[in-house]
Amino acid sequence: MRREIYESYIRILKEELLTAMGCTEPIAVAYAAALARKALGGIPERVEISVSGNILKNVKSVIVPNTHGMKGIKAATAAGIIAGRADCKLQVLAELTDDPNAKVEDLVKVGDELELLVVRVNDVEGTVMLSKKRLDAIAGFEKVMNAVDTGEILEGTVVEVIKGGVLALTNGVKVFIPASQATMSRNDSLEDLLKKKVEFKILEVNRQRKRAVGSIRAVLREQRKELEEKFWQSVEVGQKFTGMVKSLTSYGAFVNLGGVDGMVHISELSWNRIKHPSEVVNVGDTVDVYIKDIDSENKKISLGYKKSEDNPWEIMKKDYDVGTVCNVKVVSMTPFGAFAQIIPGVDGLIHISQISNERINKPSDVLEIGQEVQVKITELDTEKKRVSLSIRALLEASDEESAPAEQADSDVVYEAGPSEE
Repeated sequence: MRREIYESYIRILKEELLTAMGCTEPIAVAYAAALARKALGGIPERVEISVSGNILKNVKSVIVPNTHGMKGIKAATAAGIIAGRADCKLQVLAELTDDPNAKVEDLVKVGDELELLVVRVNDVEGTVMLSKKRLDAIAGFEKVMNAVDTGEILEGTVVEVIKGGVLALTNGVKVFIPASQATMSRNDSLEDLLKKKVEFKILEVNRQRKRAVGSIRAVLREQRKELEEKFWQSVEVGQKFTGMVKSLTSYGAFVNLGGVDGMVHISELSWNRIKHPSEVVNVGDTVDVYIKDIDSENKKISLGYKKSEDNPWEIMKKDYDVGTVCNVKVVSMTPFGAFAQIIPGVDGLIHISQISNERINKPSDVLEIGQEVQVKITELDTEKKRVSLSIRALLEASDEESAPAEQADSDVVYEAGPSEE
């Protein structure tokens, strides 16, 4: 009986609405159902409301606010959701959300109440096709439209990479973000954004076509500006940072300190001589650096990378002294001598007069590059970073040691024995 009253109430209201407001039949049915529910204080278990098939063809959808008994979840499966009572049809995941990362069980649970959109009504089968994402899009579109005026930062998920940019889903609405507005650098890959949460601003909208254009880059710029202001307020010489190598040039490496880039000059990358920064670091490496110098006026930061404990001259000062004998490697030659590496970063000079205890015309008469020889440190000046080496000193010492033995042999007196007659 209650169901018959409810259906009659809707039919009467529908006719009045059609006459008084001149609206389409689906809209009249929606409002009539809402008024009937309010007047009767509820909805029967099952109601059948017909919408003309001819009119339905000209209407894409009808918003039904909690009417037709279509609220609540009857069952949830991996395929989708059965929403409402027996007169409601399976609503697949595609009509629940456009979020590629979404799972049905995370979005809805048995007993949840939903506001849904009637997409299609089948009077013969007595079923109604529903959509949640389309209703969300209607409500969300207004928020997106308003964001262009308010400057509100929206959050969404990049659901698709298309020609010329990406599509980000926010509040059920897909927003187009051009490639030039998707990243801070044009060299960054758009594919890296796919299925990731992003923040963006709305740049322009078209209400008639229901389209919006957004910018991730605008948000990134604002965030970077805030980080820069915070950085310059607190930065001091000597501060240590962990940053990422952003780019390399022939004269150094640029490191991102979190909103601000600093440069490590090639001479600060290693205590050894290097031809290019890539011999020490690569783009993407995480490095520990410290503030070496600050140019607040021009907003430039000079960074240090070398550690004092790795300074080879400190190692020389600690582990070597005048008179130390060590093995070295010949690395270069000049007309006046040969340079040999004592430890990485420290080369000493073997003067031509100290290469041999015999007279030679040039160092290459005795030595060759790459040859390892034993030398004696004859001079060490860590302040001026100079080391003098000598091969001759070891040769002379060897000669002196062998001389007494030879002298002893020469001092032996052989007595003549008695002559035989």
